[in-house]
Amino acid sequence: MPIKYYILDADHHVVEAELLEWGRWFERIENRLVDWTQINEDVHVSTVFIGIDHRFFGEGPPIVFESMIFGGPLNYHQQRYSSWDDAETGHKVMVRRAREAIRLPASTSAPDR
Repeated sequence: MPIKYYILDADHHVVEAELLEWGRWFERIENRLVDWTQINEDVHVSTVFIGIDHRFFGEGPPIVFESMIFGGPLNYHQQRYSSWDDAETGHKVMVRRAREAIRLPASTSAPDR
C-alpha cells in the first residue's frame, strides 16, 4: 500500500497532496498545530496534524491527527483522529486525562497555551 500524503485546506478539511506539495506545506508549524496545553512545568499535551495516513488496517478516512501527552504518568500516551473537529475534542479529553493522572483539578488556573 503506497504512502498517501495530506494537507489541510483553509477550512481544516483533509486534502490529498503530492509529496513535494506536502513537504512545502508541512514545513510551517502553524499549518499543523491544532492545540497545545501546558499542564504544569513537566507535563504538556500537543495535538497536531501529522499529514500521513496512520490507518494501517481496515477501511475509513485517513487517520492524520495525533494528540500526545508529554511528561507525567501518561508520558507518550497518544490518540489519533481523522478530522480537525475530532482532534480538537480529543485534545480536551487528553488534557483532562493528563490532569487527572497528576491529580490536578480540571478547573486549575494552569495556562492553556
